[in-house]
Amino acid sequence: MKVLIADDDLVTLRLLEVTLKSWGYEVCTATDGVEALRIIEEGARPEMALLDWQMPGRDGPEVCRNIRARPQGLPVYIILLTSLGGRQDIIQGLQSGADDYVTKPFDRDELRARLDVGRRIVELQLSLAARVQQLEEALVRVKQLQGLVPICSYCKKIRNDKNFWQQVEAYVSEHSEAKFSHGICPECFENIVKPQLDQLR
Repeated sequence: MKVLIADDDLVTLRLLEVTLKSWGYEVCTATDGVEALRIIEEGARPEMALLDWQMPGRDGPEVCRNIRARPQGLPVYIILLTSLGGRQDIIQGLQSGADDYVTKPFDRDELRARLDVGRRIVELQLSLAARVQQLEEALVRVKQLQGLVPICSYCKKIRNDKNFWQQVEAYVSEHSEAKFSHGICPECFENIVKPQLDQLR
């Protein structure tokens, strides 16, 4: 999972980068809020971001507000890094769009635990998005079987969208996930199969 780390303090930035890589995260870095926004909006967007509160250009809360204000795909899970530990500061950070916060200097175990929470939430969002896509694709397939279907009155073949005639089972298989197994109904057995068997005797 890719994590963006944005901090103008190069020592802290390097420490976080090394730490997160040792925990198995893919890391990209920025040294100010403007660069952080550019990385999030362009190219391979990170799933999570660690943003320092006080950065040149744009601070952490401002970056949060910009990210949340723009329509995009799955949201970035944002953790603010702050030396401001007051109640109002925390409220302000969360109201700006951050999902969580960690106070500086950070505790490694706490940071790892908060990242783990973020990763689980991101994985759940990805799983739900994939499931929604599967359901949308299934709905499209179901809709393809609705409406007027031209079928031959004699041989029961169906005319497809390319104006070719094909067996019912072939048409349905192409337009749904239905599979067919062949058998003989009692009526066809009496009217077709049984007379053929009688002729062989």
